[in-house]
Parts: sequence; C-alpha cells; structure tokens
Amino acid sequence: MGGKYRITGNTYPRMRRPRNRRRIVLAGVSAVVALGLAGWGTLQLIDVFTGGDQSASAAGHKRDCPTPTPTPAVPAKALPKPAAIKVNVYNATTTTGLAKAAADELKKRGFTVGEVGNAPEAYDKKVPGPGVLLGAPTAVDGSFAVLGTQLPGTVQKTDTRKTAEVDLILGAKFKAFSTPAEATAAMTALTKPSPAPSSTSCAPTPPKTKNG
Repeated sequence: MGGKYRITGNTYPRMRRPRNRRRIVLAGVSAVVALGLAGWGTLQLIDVFTGGDQSASAAGHKRDCPTPTPTPAVPAKALPKPAAIKVNVYNATTTTGLAKAAADELKKRGFTVGEVGNAPEAYDKKVPGPGVLLGAPTAVDGSFAVLGTQLPGTVQKTDTRKTAEVDLILGAKFKAFSTPAEATAAMTALTKPSPAPSSTSCAPTPPKTKNG
C-alpha cells in the first residue's frame, strides 16, 4: 500500500460492537421502575378513598380496650308470702256476690282474707278498671306487687292507715283473676334477680381524616 501513511507492526484497529443492547436494557429497567411507582400511587389512592386507615385505627383501638369484668346480678327484694298478706275484698260493681267469690278464690291461693262486702261510698260504682289496691305506703313494694300478679291492671293507691292489711276493691272491668300458671310466672319474674348495668364502656375513637 503506498501513500503518506503506513500501518506498521502487528496491531490492528478493533471494531467495537454497537451500544444498542445497553440502551435496550436501560429502557427496560426504566419501564419496570415506572410501572412500580404507578402501582404504588394507585394503592395510595385506593387507601384514601376506601378509608383503609380507618379500619386499622379501629382495630388498634379495639386491642387497647380492656375486657369488662362481669358484674354480679342484683337480687330482687324479698316479697311477702300470700299467707302473710291480709286482704279485704270489696265490691264496687252492680254484680251481687262478686266480693265473696273473689275472696274465696284468693283464699284458695293462700291469701289471708279479712272483711268482705260492698265498697265504701267513695269507691262504690266509681272504679272503671279491674280494681283498686288500697293500703299503707309500705305496701307498694310488697303486698301490692304480690296481689298485682293475681289481677293485672289494678290501680294502686295509698292512705294513712297504720296496719299492713290491703283493700282490694273490684271494679267494673273485673272478670276473673289470672290463672294460677300466669300468676306464678308473674311472681317468678318479680323475684328473679336482674343483672346489674355495667359502667365499663369502650367506644371506638373517631378515625382521623386525611386533608385534601
């Protein structure tokens, strides 16, 4: 080969491979990163609009709530036995013999029967309901409750008497006493202990809302 420049020695210029492969790899990596960022942003938006942090907050608060301690039942007040209740039976209706029939039935059920007859003038034909229970204030939570299981719907009134006896004044709507089974069920409900209300409460903390 002639000319001004000559190649000497055994070293020849090397031809480098094109850089297209490196560019393709870099482009793939960039695409993967972009997709990951897009997915993370989508999850963040879903969390905001669905309130995902609210359930987490509620769950965390629930774990902090102490377990309420069971409270013992409150025993019902002891009621007098029918034999300890003396009942005067008076008839305020126009039905003859109603007071005696009612007194006999109460006696069969274990009550102690006192006077039987017509109602005093203040109540005669002036009791529109099934009957009136009249007694001292101390009878309200005792004798009245027991007699009420025999005749629901009675009106309770108190006076200034000092004795423990109770007056049962039969009214216009009196038809019959409760059946023994009904009276027993009502008495059981009165004497059954009731659970005491628990003062321990654990209300969930309102979740914080995100601004924007």
